[in-house]
Amino acid sequence: MTMFDYDARPVTPQLLLIGTRSSAGAYDIRDFLTRNGRPYEWVDVEDLEEGTRLPQGIEIEARLLPICVLPDGTKLAPATLEQVAAGLGMVSAPSQAEYDLAIVGAGPAGLASAVYATSEGLSTVVVEAVAPGGQAGTTSMIENYLGFPNGISGNELATRAATQATHFGAEILLARRSVRVSPDRAGYTTELSDGTLVSSRTLIFASGVEWRRLEVPGIEDLLGAGVYYGAGPSEALGCRGSHVVVVGGGNSAGQAAVRFSKYAQNVTLLVRGGQLSSSMSRYLVDQISSASNIEVRTGSEVTGLDGDGELCGVVVSSREGGVKDLLPADSLFICIGGTPRTEGASNAGLQTDDGGYLLTGDDVLTHAGRPGAWPLERQPLPLETNLPGVFAAGDVRHGSIKRCAAAIGEGAMAVALVHHRLAEDADD
Repeated sequence: MTMFDYDARPVTPQLLLIGTRSSAGAYDIRDFLTRNGRPYEWVDVEDLEEGTRLPQGIEIEARLLPICVLPDGTKLAPATLEQVAAGLGMVSAPSQAEYDLAIVGAGPAGLASAVYATSEGLSTVVVEAVAPGGQAGTTSMIENYLGFPNGISGNELATRAATQATHFGAEILLARRSVRVSPDRAGYTTELSDGTLVSSRTLIFASGVEWRRLEVPGIEDLLGAGVYYGAGPSEALGCRGSHVVVVGGGNSAGQAAVRFSKYAQNVTLLVRGGQLSSSMSRYLVDQISSASNIEVRTGSEVTGLDGDGELCGVVVSSREGGVKDLLPADSLFICIGGTPRTEGASNAGLQTDDGGYLLTGDDVLTHAGRPGAWPLERQPLPLETNLPGVFAAGDVRHGSIKRCAAAIGEGAMAVALVHHRLAEDADD
């Protein structure tokens, strides 16, 4: 089965990946390749028929899985995401000793910042742990985005934005995350997970949010083995004819349910609230209602899992009566809101609200009645954190509107404020 984007496409495989569907490591690699638009051939050893011939030199041993054969013939066994990314030439070093602007996160806000900054002449580098697009990049179809009456997939929107940013000269450093931010003489130094140091005069945190964890016993043991946070775009075709459960009542959960209904035998959407329309866009509610193989259970939550090494069922409880039901499930996709991704921010002394979201603007000085530590005579700029020259945009920011278009607008606005800060430095 060849995977590209979210569906099968007539492409020539450039990479061979061999493993089991229950392998979390194999899932991470598939998800990385899919979201970055890299075609590959996936071989599940559990589906191999007797006598199937694999490329010469490939031995199927559990300790070697997952196995990756790169386009140049290099074999990685067992393969890691970092090794695969490096082998495909997707890991590069910063080309400059210092940048005008470093952006943490390549979601809608970060990519918008990169496009506007580079188009206006600022040297810019973007740090992204997985793939351009963030959570929006996993969305199968955004139908309420301005200017696209027929909708656009999150993957396509992210790909276009990343191409646009690199066209203007932005550098995007993939497969590495920010782990530490430190003030330095000229501005700030961002340390990446592989030890790479990135120096910049200003910084924008556009790192977004990650899926909130579901507190269910045993769930960690099944991650990547039938349990996934987010919509799992690389798993769409693998859900053909299966039983799928999606948890969540927002647009991300609704979009996932609609996507998987095209492949799965049935999809069950579990919603804590009393009605779907209170938390989901109307167009998605209508699509779900018209799908014959989607069942919506409101007032329900997951309280247990059934599976030994691989998911086979989900225990669902009614929030009112506590009645429990065991649903057969081959895959569980959890889309229940997010927590801010602020790795590298806490050690720098950036102020957050009680939920961990970065404070900006007037909130730096007055949030919850607590005076903030602000070192300059002027007031913080609207998207500026308590560190001068460090800004926050998009979902990671306290008070932000959790919409793709709003994140893009904040990303663009942040660049205008970066210019203001750079002008201040030039006047000093």
